[in-house]
Amino acid sequence: MIQNKELNSDEITFTAKDGTEVTLRQARKTDAFDIITNVEKIIQKGRYIQKERVRTIEEEQTFIQEMTDKNNMYTVVEIDGHVYGIARLIRGDLNMKRHTALFRTWLTEEAQGKGLGKKIMEYTLDWAKQNGLYKVCLTVFAQNTVAKKLYERYGFVTEGVQKDQVFVDGEYDDEVSMAHFIDENRSRD
Repeated sequence: MIQNKELNSDEITFTAKDGTEVTLRQARKTDAFDIITNVEKIIQKGRYIQKERVRTIEEEQTFIQEMTDKNNMYTVVEIDGHVYGIARLIRGDLNMKRHTALFRTWLTEEAQGKGLGKKIMEYTLDWAKQNGLYKVCLTVFAQNTVAKKLYERYGFVTEGVQKDQVFVDGEYDDEVSMAHFIDENRSRD
C-alpha cells in the first residue's frame, strides 16, 4: 500500500509498495540529463513510447521551462535523487482547447512494479482538477493492456480507435484514444 509522507501542491513524497521512497515533483532544468538518459534507454528497449529521438540537454531544459511558462504539468518521479519517470499534462494551445490536456507518461524498468502508475494517475488527475481542466486525453497502443486497464480504472473512456496506426516490432497495432472528464470543472464561462 502506498502511503503519503508529505503533501503540498507541487510535491508528494511516499513509500512505494516495495518500501522505496518516491517523490513526485515539478521538473527542474537540472533533471534534463536524467530524463534524456532514461528516454534513450526506453526507446532502445520499449515498444510503447512514441518517440524516436531524444532531445539534447539544452532542448530538454528549454522544454521544461516552456512547460512551466505555459502552466502545464511536468512532473518527475524521483528515487534516491534521480529521475526514473515523468508525467506531463500539456494544455491545448488554442483558447477554445485550454480546458483540455494531453497526458503522457513513462517509467523506467527500475521504477516499474512499485505501484507508481496508480500514484501518478492520482497525482495527475488531482493536478488537472486543481488547475481547472475539464478533459484529460491520452493515446495508448491496444496491445499495452496493462496501461489501458490502469486508465480505465481511473475513469478513462475510449473515444476512438485508429486501426493499424503504428508498426512496431514487425507488427501493426491500434492506437486507442481515451479521455477522462472532470465534471466539476465543466463550465460555459
